[in-house]
Amino acid sequence: MVPESSPKFPSPLPDQTCAHAPELAEQAGASAAVTRRTFLGGVGTAAAAVAGGVIGTAALPGSAAANPPAPPINPAVTAQRRTDARNLRHAMAQLAFLRPVVPHPNNGEEVYAGRIASFHKGLPHNALGEVDAGAYNQLLFALNTGDPAAFEAIPLGGVRKLRNPLSGLSFDLEGPDSHHLFSRPAPRIDGPENSGEMAELYWMALTRDVHFSDFGSNADIAAAVADLNNKSDFRGPKSGGAVTPDTVFRGNTPGDLAGPYLSQFLLKDIPYGSLTVSQKQTTVMPGIEYMTAYGDWLSVQNGNATGPDVFDPTSRYIRNGRDLGQYVHVDALYEAYLNACLILLGMGAPEDAGNPYLSSNKTDGFGTFGGPHILSLVTEVATRALKAVWYQKWFVHRRLRPEAFGGVVHNRITNPAAAGYPVNAEILNSTALPAVFSKYGTYLLPQAFPEGSPLHPSYGAGHATVAAACVTILKAWFDESFVIPSPVVASSDGLSLLPWVGAPLTLGGELNKVAANVATGRNFAGIHWRTDMSESLKLGEAVAIGILEEQKATYRESSSFTLTKFDGTTVTI
Repeated sequence: MVPESSPKFPSPLPDQTCAHAPELAEQAGASAAVTRRTFLGGVGTAAAAVAGGVIGTAALPGSAAANPPAPPINPAVTAQRRTDARNLRHAMAQLAFLRPVVPHPNNGEEVYAGRIASFHKGLPHNALGEVDAGAYNQLLFALNTGDPAAFEAIPLGGVRKLRNPLSGLSFDLEGPDSHHLFSRPAPRIDGPENSGEMAELYWMALTRDVHFSDFGSNADIAAAVADLNNKSDFRGPKSGGAVTPDTVFRGNTPGDLAGPYLSQFLLKDIPYGSLTVSQKQTTVMPGIEYMTAYGDWLSVQNGNATGPDVFDPTSRYIRNGRDLGQYVHVDALYEAYLNACLILLGMGAPEDAGNPYLSSNKTDGFGTFGGPHILSLVTEVATRALKAVWYQKWFVHRRLRPEAFGGVVHNRITNPAAAGYPVNAEILNSTALPAVFSKYGTYLLPQAFPEGSPLHPSYGAGHATVAAACVTILKAWFDESFVIPSPVVASSDGLSLLPWVGAPLTLGGELNKVAANVATGRNFAGIHWRTDMSESLKLGEAVAIGILEEQKATYRESSSFTLTKFDGTTVTI
């Protein structure tokens, strides 16, 4: 039971039986749209009228004196300002309240014996990697009650702790509440979409050390392309209806297929005040994979500590999947987007046409619509995005990590009598599996990180959700059509940057690409699925747009933001 002193949350584990949840969510959003738009317009008008009244009261009198006195501070106006501030906050709370309540169905796989398709890393497991039933039931009890004390009673299998499940129940004072955002059910282990995603991850592991610029000539990349084209429901990007070396392992957003694999915002120098920061990074040595031995894999599933990374003594620019994986292994979560913002400001990238100071002859932006505003706003959305995705992770989907599914595949192949799991045949027939077995002697998914994944469920991805939220802010702020000058790629050894010549790379496209790069870096490491990325981009985008909606009414300036969403549609706020 929740202690009497604790806040009473809505039931954190919603009804999971709605067969038409996506359609209902779409209908709910459509039915609320007119109300929200009408309300938001009224809020903007009211806010402008309030601000206009205050400014008008404080205006300088028409005096002919050479040095007129400053206008006095009017206590009545100050008192009215306090009331206006309260009313605006109430109005924004009403805007948030009018957002639709959406269903939260999962994929229904939590019913399997041993919870083989659910997340339970860090809990005790048997020799097959199946979770202890009592420990998992205690986890569900804690999630259902929302009681911090119940989490303290969960038996762990090792020394690592579960990552912050209660943040999924946290409220926020800005942007959509986490429970008002929707993610579709994750692919099932008995379906072909999941098989396509897992085959992609095996091939990512096998090609981590291939330079992005060599994808067109590498034999392993060619094998990956052929195998993914044989998957009936693989949803990665294609050209002419087929996966190619130019589309493999890329994201699905506009801009992802334009130019080099890696975004310019992960390569170009960062102007940081009086400093110039190179994006050479400390990376790890090639060819070292983790959790390929069954005993090591099982120990990590139980939550035991692991050995350290093996670092490359030479700093290098990101040139392959291993380097990209290491970047997102240790990054500050909004690091890439703060860097992108600094790069854009440093190159004088133009603002969105809705910036009010583009037409002002006497004043410019600073605390509003200037550098300090965007530098804080691009990072402000990060924790809101995390709360949204943590609700989906812990309280709705609880999707297993790819490393855990690698154990399911291994046991299904090597011990079918004990592990006759309902795994879709397309992954069992993938040409990646004999290639992995030939190198490592198991069918486990090789991991780039010694510890494998963090101790929270896979779906959605925190990195991808934060990436989408931050990038959405940048696309709203800057002119997306601006062409990035002097594009570059990393040399084969990662020690230098070389000019890249090709079609123009736009600001909007490269921002989409950096979000996909960061999210895909976690896939290259073996700890996330493709849909963890693609669905979380939608989630983070919704968080950012909601925050922009709410902040719009707080500005005295008449302004707008226009941006291209990840699905290619345009929205103006």
